Amino acid sequence: MTERSGASPVPGAGGGRRAGADEEDHSGRGRGVEVEQRAVTKPARTSAAAVFALIFGVLALFSVLIVILAPVGLVFGVIGLILGVVGLRRARRPGITGKGVAAGGLVLSVVAVLVAIAFAVGVVTVLNNQSAVDRLQHQVQNLRDKLPAQVTVPH
Repeated sequence: MTERSGASPVPGAGGGRRAGADEEDHSGRGRGVEVEQRAVTKPARTSAAAVFALIFGVLALFSVLIVILAPVGLVFGVIGLILGVVGLRRARRPGITGKGVAAGGLVLSVVAVLVAIAFAVGVVTVLNNQSAVDRLQHQVQNLRDKLPAQVTVPH
């Protein structure tokens, strides 16, 4: 037979071997082809608690980094912590995934809670430090002195 366009009419000839094709070894015996068997199962579902833990963790971190919303971020962080733990426990069940998602939400929630606590401690420390309060009052008085005479400031 003649070859057309570089293709070989004989399987196995032509230089390359095809993976999984029947081949003969030198003794003339054919090797069997291994058949991959797959079990038909339902696709695994991601735990809803894990997904919500990640959502609340991201919301908590953004809220805490916007300092005015730090108390809201603290609440979101606590909710994210609880959902993260629940998500990790549910991810152990067969047919349910989301261990990484729950762990990510848990980590973000922990970071948000720690940052919110650090902000709260900083604010309380500044407000309980009399010299810091005196400096703030002095700055406010300086700003009042710089105001024009026509502006009235309520006391």
